[in-house]
Amino acid sequence: MSTTYVRPDEGRHTPMVDGDHIAKAAVKDAQGAFEVFEVIAPAAPMSPPHVSPWSGVLYLLEGRITAYVDGTSYDVEAGGLVVFPAGIPATFEVVGDSARALAITTGDGAGKFFADFAASVPADLPAADSMAAILSVTERHGVALAGTQPLTN
Repeated sequence: MSTTYVRPDEGRHTPMVDGDHIAKAAVKDAQGAFEVFEVIAPAAPMSPPHVSPWSGVLYLLEGRITAYVDGTSYDVEAGGLVVFPAGIPATFEVVGDSARALAITTGDGAGKFFADFAASVPADLPAADSMAAILSVTERHGVALAGTQPLTN
């Protein structure tokens, strides 16, 4: 593995329902794999609770969010951290105008999911109008909306 340096304004942008996910690094070595994203989230309707096959850590850099993990809510302010375990229903909503976070996910699937979602789901339509596309993408990547069984690849 070689050293990677990413400037503050660099990274691949993938617009999602809950904000812009900017891929900063993907690391894979003998110990495993993880991905690093900067998430810039505006105040908007939150994505529904969903179950992912990867775990995620969200470290809030700016703003405030309410995180929902397995039916429990957490008020997270700048400097706070919340873990979204794999296989557990979770989501978050921005409190105020916007929030910016560092997200780290286990494995190498989240970036592929984000890229497929951004390419497949129209960003200018309400989520309800894009549900068929959303469900198609989630199925391809083993993500499930809460209340349904996690899907396998």
